[in-house]
Amino acid sequence: MCAISGIANIRQDRNAVAIAEAMNLAQQHRGHDDSGIFANDDVVIGHSRLAIIDLERGKQPFVADDGDLVLAVNGEIYNFKELRSELEAKGHHFQTNSDSECILHLYEEYNEDFASYLDGMFAFVIYDVPKRRLLLGRDRLGQKPLLYFMDGETLVFASEFSGLMAHPAFPEQLDENAISDYLSLQYIPSPDTAFRQVRKLPPGHLLSFNLDSANVSIRCYWQLDYSIKNTGMSLGAATQELRRLVEKAVEKRLVSDVPLGTFLSGGVDSCIVTGITAKLLYPKPCDVFTAGFGNAAYDERSAAQRSAEIINSVCGGNLRCHEKEIKSDDFELVLKLLPHFGEPFADASALPLFLLSEFAKSKISVALSGDGADEVFAGYERYLAMRYAEMVYWLPKTLRKVLFSTIAGLLPDNGERSKSGRLKRLMRLFASPEKSGYFNLLDRCPVSLKKELFGPAMETALKHDSSECFTSLDWELISTDKVEKLGELDLKTYLPGDILVKADISSMAHALELRSPFLDTEVVEFAARLPMKYKLHGKERKKILKMAFPEFITPELSARPKRGFGVPVAAWLRESWKAPAQEKLFSSKLISEKFVNPTTLKRLWDLHQSGEADHSYILWELIVLDLFLERLAARG
Repeated sequence: MCAISGIANIRQDRNAVAIAEAMNLAQQHRGHDDSGIFANDDVVIGHSRLAIIDLERGKQPFVADDGDLVLAVNGEIYNFKELRSELEAKGHHFQTNSDSECILHLYEEYNEDFASYLDGMFAFVIYDVPKRRLLLGRDRLGQKPLLYFMDGETLVFASEFSGLMAHPAFPEQLDENAISDYLSLQYIPSPDTAFRQVRKLPPGHLLSFNLDSANVSIRCYWQLDYSIKNTGMSLGAATQELRRLVEKAVEKRLVSDVPLGTFLSGGVDSCIVTGITAKLLYPKPCDVFTAGFGNAAYDERSAAQRSAEIINSVCGGNLRCHEKEIKSDDFELVLKLLPHFGEPFADASALPLFLLSEFAKSKISVALSGDGADEVFAGYERYLAMRYAEMVYWLPKTLRKVLFSTIAGLLPDNGERSKSGRLKRLMRLFASPEKSGYFNLLDRCPVSLKKELFGPAMETALKHDSSECFTSLDWELISTDKVEKLGELDLKTYLPGDILVKADISSMAHALELRSPFLDTEVVEFAARLPMKYKLHGKERKKILKMAFPEFITPELSARPKRGFGVPVAAWLRESWKAPAQEKLFSSKLISEKFVNPTTLKRLWDLHQSGEADHSYILWELIVLDLFLERLAARG
């Protein structure tokens, strides 16, 4: 796991190497085992390395024997041994045992078609010297980040904003529409960023940059296909095949020359990954890491302990469990974490993941997690809510709006995890137009609130419809089942925009590599071919995944309510975080630069403090936004 950065079309800029070194240094937290720079008159490429495989000889950037190709990679290629054997049989000579080097030889053999052969999580740059072309690429689902901008005819790219911002030409003009999208979703969907001229390369895409013409072209090399279903495969046969594929996916992710372990919560996904890992490592110990809170409603330590007991009873007792309690009174943690994201990002579960990763790094350098299973196997409660919504959407739109909005208004706002809070959201969903219902279910800052909250600096964003982040993708979605289509949508938006950003940034801040077996290509493609009833059956979510591992997913665990990696921000804002949060909000650039209306902000704060309403989501988003604006101003 590493960081990459670079500048193309430097036109013999004497400062280019020094700038590239600064970009490299800004990302060195991602990998401080080694660093390297390649430079010629046209291109500079930087690499910071976290050594995982071939610790001695895996230095990057790689340069081909004939000097025609240069490669830098962030990530892991899980099928590199098979690829290496095939390529050596075709006459390729390898300089190292590194997994990354196979990318260079695949490109030599198959040109741009090479990406379809890769099984892994990665972002890469290939400099083809004779063709005077740079090729950037990301893995299929976006597990590894890649950002870029154009400065005239010069292309600048990096793994993180910290790298890009080390370039003196970094374009700082804010995108108000993207900020509005962030306030709705807690993240900014790809390819947009908080900055108008900075882009994210979408998952499963390649960017080609011609050094002579300065032309950029982007194409998709992979898209998940939901159109073909294994309707002839029985549930029993599908369950056995899924078990085989998931076990294979975990086994591939255990290849490492450094210590590894797993993250374990009280949920289904991490229990399966930890159970398989323990079984494959036996009799060697399997280190397991869990985070918890003092707030019982959010604390999963007892559930994780029970999961560990079940796994130990099955696998021989080789788990070594490590727990960390997340303290609620450390607002300084927020100030440490948020700069790593580089743009507003308000999924508060990044806080415990950041601390858990720091804790785990003291013992391991690679951790396996359960990320991705909810999107792939219909695990979110909101999918079930949308199935319920289908049952009421036959009612006239006007009647639904009046009826269910009235019911929602009568319900107390006791927070999202309360029964009344969940029912309130469901009623609002029923009242929504069908086309925008799913977005409205997730929207943390609806249009009605934006009209009251936005100040003059955000006035133009009121003309922007944030729901287009979802509706504009309708033409790309393949699934015919309405709820399965939402999972497909989440794989294009929420997974790469929130879940995987959180996982990558929070873990790599401590140079910890996080691997996700449920995002294995074979697993994801097999799941897409399954009938929806195998995944969401009545009220049961992730049905086939639970069936595939009955030794770990006992009736006790299966019946356990899904919590997710939630954070008690609502309580913290009324208690230990109250003073620093209030200071941030009311002595903020949000107010001084007229991003928000101070009267509306005070009303939201007061209602939250009194307990009359839970406005923790929007208040937390605004705190994050203000800290972002402060950092931007501090750059001068």
